[in-house]
Amino acid sequence: MGSKSAHAHEITRSHETLLKHRLCCFVDLVLAMVFLSFFLCLLLMAVSENDAAERIQVFVIPHSHMDVGWVYTVQESMHAYASNVYSSVVEELSRVKSRKFIAVEQEFFRLWWVNVATDWHQKQVRQLLNEGRLEFIIGGQVMHDEAVTDVDDAILQLSEGHGFLYETFGVRPRFGWHVDPFGASATTPVLFALAGFDAHLISRIDYDLKDDMQKNKKLQFVWRGSPSLKEKQEIFTHTMDQFSYCTPSHLPFSNRSGFYWNGVALFPDPPKDGIYPNMSLPVTKETVELYAQSMVDNIKQRAQWFRTSHVLWPWGCDKQFFNASVQFMNMDVLMNYINTHSDKYGVAVQYATLQDYFQTVHQTNLSWDVRGNQDFLPYSTEPFQAWTGFYGSRNVLKGVARRASSLLYAAESLFTRYRISYPDGPVQREWALDKLKALRWAVSEVQHHDGITGTESPKVADMYMEHLMQGMMGAEELLAAIFLLPNKDFVVVSDSGNVLEQHIIVYNPLAWNISTYINISVAYALAVVLDDDGKAVPAQIQQSMESSTVYDLFFVVELGGLQYRKYIVQFPQSHCDTGSACGATHVARVVKFTKKNVSQWKRTGRKLLPVLNECYKLMFDQETNLLHSITDRQMRVRVQQDFWEYEANGDVHSGPISDNYIFTANGSAIPAYKSVAMEIVAGKVVSEIRQYFYREEEDKNHTYSVVTRVPVGFEGGLACFRLEQSYKVGPLEMNRETVFRTCTSLKNNRTLFTDNNGYQMMKRTYKTFVNNTIARNYYPMVRAAYIQDDSSRVVFLGERAHGVASLSQGQLEVMLHRRLWNNQEWNLGYNLTLNDSSVVRPVLWMMLGSPSALSSIYQQEALELQHRPVLKIEIPTTGPKFSGPFVQPVVVPQNLHMQTLSIPGWNYSPDHTQHLHSLNSGRPQYTLHNKTDKTIMFHNCYVNQDLMERVGEVMRGIGEVTTVQERSLTGTWNISDLQRWSWKTNESRIDFFSGTTQDFSVTIYPKEIRTFFIYFK
Repeated sequence: MGSKSAHAHEITRSHETLLKHRLCCFVDLVLAMVFLSFFLCLLLMAVSENDAAERIQVFVIPHSHMDVGWVYTVQESMHAYASNVYSSVVEELSRVKSRKFIAVEQEFFRLWWVNVATDWHQKQVRQLLNEGRLEFIIGGQVMHDEAVTDVDDAILQLSEGHGFLYETFGVRPRFGWHVDPFGASATTPVLFALAGFDAHLISRIDYDLKDDMQKNKKLQFVWRGSPSLKEKQEIFTHTMDQFSYCTPSHLPFSNRSGFYWNGVALFPDPPKDGIYPNMSLPVTKETVELYAQSMVDNIKQRAQWFRTSHVLWPWGCDKQFFNASVQFMNMDVLMNYINTHSDKYGVAVQYATLQDYFQTVHQTNLSWDVRGNQDFLPYSTEPFQAWTGFYGSRNVLKGVARRASSLLYAAESLFTRYRISYPDGPVQREWALDKLKALRWAVSEVQHHDGITGTESPKVADMYMEHLMQGMMGAEELLAAIFLLPNKDFVVVSDSGNVLEQHIIVYNPLAWNISTYINISVAYALAVVLDDDGKAVPAQIQQSMESSTVYDLFFVVELGGLQYRKYIVQFPQSHCDTGSACGATHVARVVKFTKKNVSQWKRTGRKLLPVLNECYKLMFDQETNLLHSITDRQMRVRVQQDFWEYEANGDVHSGPISDNYIFTANGSAIPAYKSVAMEIVAGKVVSEIRQYFYREEEDKNHTYSVVTRVPVGFEGGLACFRLEQSYKVGPLEMNRETVFRTCTSLKNNRTLFTDNNGYQMMKRTYKTFVNNTIARNYYPMVRAAYIQDDSSRVVFLGERAHGVASLSQGQLEVMLHRRLWNNQEWNLGYNLTLNDSSVVRPVLWMMLGSPSALSSIYQQEALELQHRPVLKIEIPTTGPKFSGPFVQPVVVPQNLHMQTLSIPGWNYSPDHTQHLHSLNSGRPQYTLHNKTDKTIMFHNCYVNQDLMERVGEVMRGIGEVTTVQERSLTGTWNISDLQRWSWKTNESRIDFFSGTTQDFSVTIYPKEIRTFFIYFK
């Protein structure tokens, strides 16, 4: 995201503070009065002189912040400026040896490298990397969002970028540069440490917290993002000061801007004459001293906020250095002037990379404060600018992005199994990897901090959707090829004569055994479902709520880990004997209840209707058609659920607004309905409660609906504990933000627990603010959120990100949809008003029970929701009938999650030195890619239990393991070679690293993520 309004306010505020301070001192000196302010000014002057005596070492970091999306599409950005950034930077660095530059987003660099760079450019890039004057920072495809991105997708985008850099240059990034994500998650420092980073950099944190950290010189610390891993994966973290990642452009001696000599990028085409808008005042003989004083003043102001005399001075901003020549030409003169007069200014400046800066700070050997697993969410830039709205913006895009990620997860493991079982099968390796690569890149791309967040312009949202849908189509083609291409072991037929039927392949992408139900739409009122042994399975068919000509068919499936099975769905066209297979299918009836108007509610809670399964009893109030209470095996909890709306202000002249970034509650939420209708379907596989909410009593069509599905017959299984709720929301009226509110009898004191990127849970204590309390108590929910008291916990699990809050006792609300328009010039100019007229259909699973009972299962349930079985419907064929599953299950313990099972898309070398030699000689030799190599990533889901596993035994269902090599998170380091910098702290540290034994045994600690390259016989 660019220099957005809040960021501009942040910088403007700092300039105003500096100018007011100078004016105060000037007036006091002129008056020459013996006031306290006079002595303060003298004291400040003395401090300034002392600072001059101790020279400040300044690291000028040239950079260009290039959003992979936001306002313009990737293609538009490449054409308008991004290609020119890398071409001109490489040319200018090659001319002068002292110049340096950091490159961040790999999607742009890779496109430039493949499609634009000449042989000369490519040669110079390699030379600059060898000299340490061009440095790749982060190294991911994008600078991913930290609030609503799932941990799996953050790892994916980082791995794709790292794989490209390693294969192409042998480079392994060592530093983070998360300057623009809207808040900072405690998960990110853990991932960066696992990837081998030595230091991390953040910027956007709450404005009042940053002010406090500046005053107390606390902007740098050692961050232990995981409460269980602690020092094992700690990382030194630098927080940018109030000026953030953009160079202050204000010049006190001119009405023109400074330091951005190439001006502002021009869309859609670069100007033919090379003259861009807003080109800064040049550095000349007349201006160089004034420029130098302005720069030195800013440097000294920043130096007061840090413990060392080393100042990181970012030079650049959004879409900068597309004309690196004019940039460096001016800055060279300015820096040379400052260094020539270093004694006068007390400052020495140099071009630098992040390694230069962090290495110097590391060598000071100071002892640093330790920050635990607290994150920096939510993020506010002003009292009425809480950046919590984007947690719910563009709900459809958030859903598609997560579905694409889940499909990729399934396709990766299925193709890996296929390659081992059928190395000479008809599905060609390179064709399959191309299909997977397209989806990997699409999922990686949308993790950008102006992508998955929903803060982009409509055309950029369309770009993300197009890339995701194309990638998903390719993955579906791969699945079809694996399942449907003929081979001698994989043929299925039916001997059902003329009975209509469908063949459905169901794949479990998780390495756990599961028992659940599948739902498909069919065109017939009766169906029979047979498993791969020809036995009838429990099924249920009922009238769909969507259409009178469509039926919902539910049937039970039981699958081993990473296992697929085939089911035959037959549609008898005549009377079916209940004593036959038809008896396994229950025909469920829809019971409709009278529509109830809110205005006519009287004495509620008297006429309660129960809906039960083996784990819960749900009571619905026939007076209101709303849920009344839920009873589990131990206790009863009052529960009411309905839809509410916040009415947003759209006129900047009338007060604070909501937009795609910001949520500003214009008062409390109000009920979004005036009447409720209900239908109940009592079933033997699932019972269904359908509730329809009408905005007005006389409306014929409902605005909102929620369908609650209660699994039946799963006693003892996880499915028994989940209450699946599917919502239909929209289209909304303009300037409405819709929440689904659950009010309970729990005494939670408005304390909420939400997940950090699906990795770990964070306690969110309600806080009261002078202004904007509602919005500033919203938090991101990526996979899970819950409220609890001593006896009960209510959990919500999501298949996409939402914003959540607990604003009253026993209450939890989830923001499901937003539609906004405002007349703020900045938003209108970039088309960022979020006029989202879509209908959204998110799904949440609700669970209720004691905290101890749910703590052991809700994380697994969250993964089962994210990675539900994948279905593929095929055309019936003829041939010999099969029996039994075709693949052996792969099952790991319930507290261990197989986070990735894939064939690498990039070439890695087990011998890094040889890899570098091959690259430098121009004859890269890849060994890993040509073997039967697989990448597997294990994640211990629990926070209090170590786990030892024998990788060979776990993988036995796939094939015989010959070699296991542990790697860093993204695969670029052999873990035995990785030596990260150790930062001195006042707290003790414990070394509890364990490698892999000769029998491939490995101990995985709580919340630990371990990556292995596995070779099969």
